[in-house]
Parts: sequence; structure tokens; C-alpha cells
Amino acid sequence: MPHLRAALIALTLVAATAPPATALDSTTAITIAGDRSQPVFSYADAIREHVYVEAPIDSDADGRLDRVRVDVIRPRTAEKVPVIIDESPYYDNSGRGNESERKVYDAEGDLVKFPLFYDNYFVPRGYAVLNVDMLGTTGSDGCPATGGQADVVGGKAVVDWLNGRATAYRADGTPAAATWTTGKAAMIGKSYDGTLANAVAATGVEGLETIVPISAISSWYRYQRSGGVVYSYNYASWLANVVDTDPDAKCAAVRAAMDAQDGDDTGDYNPFWAERDYEKDVANVKASVFVVHTVNDLNVKPDNFSAWWAALGRRGVPRKIWVGQYQHVDPFDFEGRRGLWVDTLHQWFDHWLLGVDNGIMREPRADVQIGPAQWITQHDWPARGATRVPLRPSADGSLGLLPARRGATAAFTDTRMPETEMVTDVGTAKPGRLAFTTGALPLDLRLSGTPVVDLRLALDRPTANLTALLVDFGDDTRVDWRRGQGITTLAEEDCHGESTAADDGCYRKVATNLATRPLEIVARGWLDVQNRDSLSSPSPLTPGTFAQVEWETLPHDYVFKKGHRLALVLAGTDATYSGERATGAAVTVDLGRSKVTVPFAVSAPPAELPADASRWRGPREIELPTPETAFH
Repeated sequence: MPHLRAALIALTLVAATAPPATALDSTTAITIAGDRSQPVFSYADAIREHVYVEAPIDSDADGRLDRVRVDVIRPRTAEKVPVIIDESPYYDNSGRGNESERKVYDAEGDLVKFPLFYDNYFVPRGYAVLNVDMLGTTGSDGCPATGGQADVVGGKAVVDWLNGRATAYRADGTPAAATWTTGKAAMIGKSYDGTLANAVAATGVEGLETIVPISAISSWYRYQRSGGVVYSYNYASWLANVVDTDPDAKCAAVRAAMDAQDGDDTGDYNPFWAERDYEKDVANVKASVFVVHTVNDLNVKPDNFSAWWAALGRRGVPRKIWVGQYQHVDPFDFEGRRGLWVDTLHQWFDHWLLGVDNGIMREPRADVQIGPAQWITQHDWPARGATRVPLRPSADGSLGLLPARRGATAAFTDTRMPETEMVTDVGTAKPGRLAFTTGALPLDLRLSGTPVVDLRLALDRPTANLTALLVDFGDDTRVDWRRGQGITTLAEEDCHGESTAADDGCYRKVATNLATRPLEIVARGWLDVQNRDSLSSPSPLTPGTFAQVEWETLPHDYVFKKGHRLALVLAGTDATYSGERATGAAVTVDLGRSKVTVPFAVSAPPAELPADASRWRGPREIELPTPETAFH
């Protein structure tokens, strides 16, 4: 491949038998041994500097183009090195990583502590690491745009600067050229940081060879909406204010414009959200992509990764994926996987930035967690060959493979109801909910992918908010992602990379939180009925008229165990995850023409799903803590 040949020309890769070079050498070659770059460069002696890259925008309207603060650490004795970038809005507020590390500066304004382990581990191996302050945050000019243009052009300008296409200045105003780099860059980061990686890749900028988006947004509409249902109001302006530590007045006008343009009154997809939709620009992506996400992430909900992943696949983008069962957690903090994560990331960067043929692209593409301590590898995600099984509700409250009798209906009212109320005492009628359960499952059934709800229904009002839940009933010990994001931080540390007194590569270990409960809510899906056909052009339903209404739940990967029961719960406005007011509409469901289709990764689907002789009630009370809402 051309980019691999170029990397080999640009860098001298010496044999494993070559003696390690010392910091006293005028130049030191990047060394590859055992298919890995080796730590032959001094971390303590590395060059630490900062520059300001000019971006093609004046987001704070002060009459000057914004400048992006870029903190650099790079091997002192290397000639040309590739670059790993973590661009973030969090460096001076919530910090980075499980231990909330912030930047620490010396008297000259250069960093003596770079958050996270990337610098400690990769600089000795011949990489530069850049911690970039997103425009409007920390040391950069401008105003945050919560996914909009100002957020994107700053990171792109940094990649352009590394390739000689943008201008940078030192603190004293003198020009700063990136003569020390090959121009090959990666972007990595969790949450907003990973979102910026997605966004910059979607510009198609030359020189960005790979991205590693972790728990990242691909569409800000998906982040704040589901089928027209609004999760929370004025969120874009709120988040912009959180990450901007300058006086409030500086960017007040930008935040006011967000509130005026975000369409919270309708929940529709409009130009505000189109500007923040990187999925629509997936055809521009030239970088390879290593996606990491978790199926229980109800901050950056997992449809952000599943839609992005599928779109990248349709474009033939080289890809790899890890799918976990935690909440909003970095793979560095997946219990028992830290060493594997560091090594896999090492291989990934060596391959895409140094051109090392280490076989990583010939490995199984997907690592998937299917239990608290159980991971599998497979060719892709979702599992290939999954069988899409239609599960059908019946008037007796059962859920099975056969349709209900013709003309059978059931009804509920769109009221605000928390999830715990939706899933308790499922055999007892509630005016705001319908529940349908299978009998004890005759075999394990692994859901892998995105269930689809398809209801024929009528309303007595023009629209209603709908919630669909797939629930696993059965006592079991599962990842308790609701508490501490699913992990507990321990006192013991392990180290990855080299250290100085000010910046060590050591981090506290974690343990997975577990909980034994009689049920788990597996998949969730929400819809405003008037957005059933279009997110941008609502069409109210004629009261009293039946229509077919279809929508996707959030994706998941989960094993319903033999002997457990699987349930479909239908309700109105979800008080746990939505800020919407309930419409009060009466919803009538034509059971015979309604179903939920579930992708099961089984060699042969069940021939039948037994029903109980008498209606099963399920747990009458259950405590399901609301997951923590940490957004970084």
C-alpha cells in the first residue's frame, strides 16, 4: 500500500540486533523488534513545547482568527516521527481519564504533566504526542460549538499544520514549523475527545491516517434525540458553558444562538443538527478507524457507534472494534484487559503510522464482551449470520413466535413513567404500560445487533411518545453498569510507559462492579410518532386511524440465558431518560400485526417459545439505580 511504503521510506527501521541508542546520539532511529516499536528514546529528555495553530474561523467574533493551543512532547533525538493527538475540551475542567488528570505547566508555560498514558508509553517508542485544547477551551481562543464547525476546524488545522498547510506561532509570536514530523497523524480519545476524532476524519483531511474514537458521538442528534424524542433541553449551550472556563459573557451570544437554533420545541432534525452530523459525511473518511464503545453507555448511547460502524463498513474503511458491557468507560479501565488494550493500541499505531506489518489487520475484527468476565472474538459486529426472529405479542400477555388472533388489541396511555415502574409486576395491568413475556427459554439466546419494533397502532391524538424495552427476567449476576459506570477504582497501580517525577505512567487498577438482580433492561427504543417517517418533516397521525409504526431500539450484545424469560414492554414517555412531557394520548395496538424483530446469534432459531399456563407476574418491586451521568 502506498502509505505503508512512504512510512518505510520516511523512517529508518533498524533490526532487533542493533544496540539501543542513547540520548547522547545526534539522532536515534526508530527501532522495530518483534513486530513492535521499541522504547529506545529518553522520555525524561523529550522536548516539551507548545505552539498556537491558526484556524480558519473567528468563533468568538473578536476580529482575529482563532488560535488552537497545542502542547507537544516528542523524542529529542529522533529525526522524523509520527504523531498521536488527543484533542479535548476537558483539560482544565473535568480532566481526563478515570483519575481526572489535568494539564500541569512549568514556569515557561510548557507541560510537565500530560494527562493519560499515551505520552509515557509512545514517546519512548518514537512518537510525538499532542494534547490539543479544543477551540474555546483551556488555552485556545474562540467559543465551543458543541460539535459544530468551530469544534471541527481547530483539530483539522492541527493536522494541516503537521503537513505544512497551516501556520503556527510560538508564545513570542515567531512562526513554528513542524519540521520534526512525518506528517502521519492519529487522533484518539474518549467521549468528546473521540467525537472530535470522528469529526476531523469526516473532513477527509490528508495526513490523518487513523482514529481511535472511544465512547464517541457520530451524530449529535443521536446523542440528544431518538426518533424526535428529546433527552434533555438546551443541552448544547449547557455543555458549551461547562467546558468553557472563560467568563460567561465572552461566548454568551454563541450559546444563545444554539438555544435559538436547536429545535428543542419539536425534537426534529434541522440544519443545526445536520452541521453536527458526521455520519452524513462518512464518504470523506480516509483514515482507518478503531472503534471502542459499550452497549450500556446511556450517555453516548450505542446507536452512535453502531450507525457509524455500519456506515464505515459500507464505504470499505479499514476497521476494528471492541464492544464492552460497561457504561461510559475507557478500555484502559476494562477489568483484566488493560495490558491487552495497551498492546493492541501499540500494534494499531505501529501498523498505521509506522507501516509495520504486524498482522493486526488479519486478526478477528471484533472483540465482544458477553458476560462480566467473558470476551469473545469474531469476524465482525454484529455477529455474522444472526437470525432475525420476529417475536409477537398476544392478548393473554405472552410473547411468542405466532401472531395474535386477528382483531386482538391492547391499549395504554402515554404518561411519564420511570423504567422501574415499566418493568415491575409485568403480569398486572397498568394504564401506562403493556407487557408481554415468554415462558422459560429453552436455550441460551444471544442478541447481537439492533432490535426493530414494528407496531400497528392508532392514537386518539395527533402524536404520542413511545418507549419499547426488551427485558431479561431471571436472577443472575451481571455487570452493574449503573453504579460507578460499572467499575470500582482500586488502590493498587500498574504502569505503562516511562515516568518523571512530575508525570508518571502509573494508574490505579479497577474492578468490575457486579450486581445480582432478578432482571435487566437490555434494549431501549424511543419514538415520537409524528416522526415515524421523517426526523425533519413530522407528520401527525390522524386520530382514530391505524398506521404501521416502526423504529429501532438501541443496539446491544447480550445473552438471554436458558430458563430466563424475555419480555417486550411498551409504554409512553420514559421519565428516566427523556425530558419530554407526556401527551396523554390513548394508544391502541393491533396485536396481530405487531412484532419486535430480534437478531439472535444462534445456529438455529428456536422452533417455539413456550408460554406459561397462567400469566406470570414477575418481580413486584425492583431497585434499578439511575446510572451516573458523567459526560467525560
